[in-house]
Amino acid sequence: MKKLIFAIAGAIFSLTAPVAASAQVAGEVAPETLETEEAAETSALVGHPYYDALREAYATETDPARRATLASNLDRWGRMPAELGPRYLMVNAAAAEVTLWEGRREMGRWRVIVGTTRTPTPIFQAEVSGVIFNPWWEVPASIAREGIASMVRNRPAAARQRGYVYQNGRYRQRPGPNNALGLMKLVMPNSHSVFLHDTPNRSLFDRDVRTLSHGCVRVGDALDFASEVLAARPGWNRARTDEVVASGQTMRIDLPEPIPVYIGYFTAEPDSDGSIRYFPDVYNRDRRSVASNTAGADFEGTDPQCYLG
Repeated sequence: MKKLIFAIAGAIFSLTAPVAASAQVAGEVAPETLETEEAAETSALVGHPYYDALREAYATETDPARRATLASNLDRWGRMPAELGPRYLMVNAAAAEVTLWEGRREMGRWRVIVGTTRTPTPIFQAEVSGVIFNPWWEVPASIAREGIASMVRNRPAAARQRGYVYQNGRYRQRPGPNNALGLMKLVMPNSHSVFLHDTPNRSLFDRDVRTLSHGCVRVGDALDFASEVLAARPGWNRARTDEVVASGQTMRIDLPEPIPVYIGYFTAEPDSDGSIRYFPDVYNRDRRSVASNTAGADFEGTDPQCYLG
């Protein structure tokens, strides 16, 4: 079953459909791409406010560059599951935002920090089954070798002050406000080792450009975000979240039913006033997909790992 899920996720989140050479030269959309859009038009995505707004914009846009951008994003939507789920999360790495949806209604939006251009956040789908509050950070061996291991051995007082310990053959960081994962982390197993989590460096969310992580997705106002995700549990609210965090104990709170999380990359999406917001193609995925005429790997280099988020 897991192999089937990952196979489906890989097909869903390919970058774009191949673009014909004639379209590459002109910067327009190839007939093959339009056929993909027409096929998607019959899917359950029709009626989703983002998808519909992009289709309407494409129908009236005359600027060739913007038409190409809209076509790339429509094609990405066409590769999304026909049924997104009754409740789901959607990360847009290009916008550096995450949204919570119930059906076709947006319930909340939060700023996020995503991967740098050297360690871009990959495109994939996973299931969120719960939230871990006051998480431990399991320090990867490569990060430990950069200085944490030496600190624990040679400066134990400084290591303890920062929460670093060596237990059962591995380096870890205790829960707390200085923990690299912050005060919460979503439970969302995936082959990329990429997660949504808090961060102690909250001032970074004030930046307009938030491509700063090793690939993971750091969430702004993370406790509010976690409270909204857990609102599916009867009686759960922000006060319950604050109570758990204040206890200092690592605690996993499960959702009644897992919900999908879609980690995507959309360089165009509608604004609340109906206009289209265009985002910089920070990972060069729009341009690379047209130039290479492939729908292959969604980032260059090796898989990012959630080392420091």
